[in-house]
Amino acid sequence: MAPVVYSVGHSNVSGDELFARVERAGVRTLVDVRAFPASRRNPQFGRDALAEASGRRGIAYHWMPALGGRRRALGSTSPHVAWEVPAFRNYADYADTPEFAAALGELEAVARAAPTAFLCAEALWWRCHRRLIADQLLVRGWDVRHIGADGRLMAHHLPDFARVADGRIVYDVGATPSLALPERGRR
Repeated sequence: MAPVVYSVGHSNVSGDELFARVERAGVRTLVDVRAFPASRRNPQFGRDALAEASGRRGIAYHWMPALGGRRRALGSTSPHVAWEVPAFRNYADYADTPEFAAALGELEAVARAAPTAFLCAEALWWRCHRRLIADQLLVRGWDVRHIGADGRLMAHHLPDFARVADGRIVYDVGATPSLALPERGRR
């Protein structure tokens, strides 16, 4: 059986709502994968506030900035040509680096030690760099489950426009990705 790891977005819900969802899934560790873990609109999800609230609930909190989004472009040298969204293409390029591999290894070590969710601000996983982190974990043998706004769990699958070559994901298959909700069971 594959080890399980969760993904969650805090959006603009209350801290209690977020923690109810992750606790329902059995999560004992939150790994913050935001590049900039602060929010003026939702101060309950600033790094210090989130770490404190997690601790009060007996949930460990880790910030892993090396898994944060907002990465620079490689430009025309990117092999990930199926990504139309530049931010996703940039992150896919970053996922090919040793820095990303080391950070992902840290996330895996944390997730092996306790039930873990990696967290970002975006509620919809398919509109967040968490989808690319999930792809990488899936290829490494993890069962990735996204915690929805209603608390339901959604299994992660590689998108149709991805292929795996020598253990590396390349997003270059003919299908064009979109930000629309993926079809159920879509691969």
